[in-house]
Amino acid sequence: MKFSALTTVLAAAVAVNAAPTWPKISPAALSSGGLEHVSAYFNLLADKISQGGGPAGLGGPNSPAAAAPSCDLSRAVLPQAPVNPLEPPSPGLVLKHVAVGRGTQNYTCDTSNPGAAPVANGAMATLFNASCVAASYPDVAGKLAALSLQFPLSAFPTSDDETVRMGPSNLLVSGKHFFLDGKTPYFNLDTKNFGQVGHATFSKKSGTDAPSNAPTGLQGEKAVAWLKLVAGGSDAVKIAATGGLQEVYRVETAGGSPPATCQGMAPTFEVEYATQYWFYAKP
Repeated sequence: MKFSALTTVLAAAVAVNAAPTWPKISPAALSSGGLEHVSAYFNLLADKISQGGGPAGLGGPNSPAAAAPSCDLSRAVLPQAPVNPLEPPSPGLVLKHVAVGRGTQNYTCDTSNPGAAPVANGAMATLFNASCVAASYPDVAGKLAALSLQFPLSAFPTSDDETVRMGPSNLLVSGKHFFLDGKTPYFNLDTKNFGQVGHATFSKKSGTDAPSNAPTGLQGEKAVAWLKLVAGGSDAVKIAATGGLQEVYRVETAGGSPPATCQGMAPTFEVEYATQYWFYAKP
């Protein structure tokens, strides 16, 4: 779809859904294949709208996304990599929340050794509630990470401002994700928008490469791996889980990988990424 045609579809979606003002699309800033990602999303959304109103949570401010998740999350199916799939959620756990994460993967480099590989140094992301979309429209949900990567990072809050929505959707902020010591991932799903869903530190249980056709980053970076995390954290940094949170999956990743070596890189740098996070908890 050409850019002019895309804007027509986007305008139609705004008219039907009464969506808030979205950040502008800059063709020059799109990732490789970015326009195709945006086009595919709006084509699919327009098709859903024509069939009966469009996915919950992608419409106006009174859509289900503007309230605590009340859809049937038992219908949601965790995405799995076709090669070396992640182990399933532990018995007895139930899906509690699905979020789109948009932010940066952070790295460090030993500039005295340009041939060395960058070292992971945590991540930071804003989380947006995609629970009902994942449960009811998995085909649409599967495009949200790649879609969000095409919009400027400045459009996504890094503060405690929970009024911002995930352009170009209407998804509300449902939490934040960062690392406490560069090694211990922390998720906080306690917000004014959705109440005390839970928070905890986690540690990596297992991982697998993103599918070969996973969306690349803004500079052509490969998608970061898909992961399974379990509550606990490191011995040095550990925060007891609240809300029954036990496991988190990072799936449907887009971008985020560093270059192969530190050649020409700064001592610290960031690579933009987007993903889905699936949170499982004790019932």
